[in-house]
Amino acid sequence: MTKANRDRLADMSDAAAALPDDVETLKAMVVAARAETAALNAEAAQLRAARADAEARIERLFALLKALQRAQFGRRSETLDPDQHEFTFEEIQTGLGAVEAKLDTVTKPALRRAPRPRKKLPAHLERVEVVIEPEATCGTCGSAERVKIGEDISERLDVIPAQFRVIVTRRPRYACTACREEVAQAAAPAHLIEGGIPTEAVLAHIAVAKYADGVPLYRQEAIYARDRVELSRNVMAGWMGRVGFHLEPLADRVFDHIRAGERIFADETTLPTLDPGAGKAKIAWLWTYARDDRPFGEVGPPMVAYRFEDSRGGECPAQHLAGFSGLLQSDGYAAYKRLADPHRAGGPVTLSACWAHLRRYHYELHIAGVSNTATWTVERMAALWRVEDEVRGQTPEIRLAARRATSAAIVAELFERWEEELKHIPRKSKLAEAIRYGIRRRADFERFLHDGRLDIDSNTVERNIRPQTIVRKNSLFAGSDGGGRSWSTIATLLTTAKLNGVDPEAWLKLTLERIANGWPNRDLDALLPWNHHEP
Repeated sequence: MTKANRDRLADMSDAAAALPDDVETLKAMVVAARAETAALNAEAAQLRAARADAEARIERLFALLKALQRAQFGRRSETLDPDQHEFTFEEIQTGLGAVEAKLDTVTKPALRRAPRPRKKLPAHLERVEVVIEPEATCGTCGSAERVKIGEDISERLDVIPAQFRVIVTRRPRYACTACREEVAQAAAPAHLIEGGIPTEAVLAHIAVAKYADGVPLYRQEAIYARDRVELSRNVMAGWMGRVGFHLEPLADRVFDHIRAGERIFADETTLPTLDPGAGKAKIAWLWTYARDDRPFGEVGPPMVAYRFEDSRGGECPAQHLAGFSGLLQSDGYAAYKRLADPHRAGGPVTLSACWAHLRRYHYELHIAGVSNTATWTVERMAALWRVEDEVRGQTPEIRLAARRATSAAIVAELFERWEEELKHIPRKSKLAEAIRYGIRRRADFERFLHDGRLDIDSNTVERNIRPQTIVRKNSLFAGSDGGGRSWSTIATLLTTAKLNGVDPEAWLKLTLERIANGWPNRDLDALLPWNHHEP
């Protein structure tokens, strides 16, 4: 017999010797063991079920990831817009949270992993302390004498839902008892909407929800109805028209500051607008102009202005930028070409093309895997943006020196290969179209190599168009031309506030109150979002 077998027999003998001799006690032990075994079997079954459910959920999450991969690398017909990308990530994270919660319910506390480290909650939030004391007497000896030796502290984020309230204003009248002639009463406070029920805070809340957060008025109507406050979308739309009217001089001042800059970004997007005469929506346009001098070392505030037009014709930017003769960064849309006319009144603008647009054409061919030249182009262009990352925020002179040292040779190499490739590919191919798009605008694409104030792309203005496309998608269309103008006015100011790190609702509430109380037009600049300070 081996030593291991001898040891096993010895252990069994010791265990048998430890058993009680009483039969009833042994029976009770067997029953308890069976009950424990049944409990363990039930727990194991629960764990198996939870694991199966978790695996099924994870499989669905992988399907979402596959969809995201198709969106990034698949055929054009399979691509998703950026909002759907974010939706995919939200759904994945939500699914993981559900899996973790399910496993937590069937896992013993001792086996659960330690909580992940998390960021501290913002210091400016109100702290409401809740002290939970233990029993007043000692659980061992019953004594009430104790000394504090420490404490555990945890923080959780709480919220108080937005609540409507009614401001009741009383203005007592007093009669003079001496002369019995004078009656004194304080003047009524000024309101932006005289005789209306909304305070400036309500107007600001509705405007920010619609034009900054993408919550259309019909959805706000339903939200407020949950608090038994009846505000019809038509009434709120009328309020927004009045708000837009009063804010128009401020939006014009923002645009004045943009046109006073050395460089402007420009782009345009559609804004479907209801055409009452035709009984359907027509296509209008939201022209967008942005100024941000920080990339070339200036310290001025960033700003954006929207202009509502029912046309995409070249007369629109010609009118918007009348008198401006600086640098204009945009895509290749022909409407901006008119501004570069040498005979233009006030002088021509200097156009600079957007390399991100050009890269997009080649990237689509690259992910389709149909062109080695397109793949090579995308890889070479990446080096241009690495240079830009290094010099962002530097002076124009430093930016220009870095581009001449590195970027100029890359740009020359790109155009050289494109011109050679164009000789050997079908004229009507997608690659030929992409190459011709660049070659025909070569001077505009090379402009950033000669002026350090220019950026390599016009992403600055595209980032400011994107929020409006979300608002547009949720709202379906502007109610009218007047609604479109109010949209552009209010969005100009709220987006500019966000660009400057200013709470748009706090700024708008204070600004509407100041306008209602007769703020002088000669001091409009003090009301602009980048000059906002909490009172």
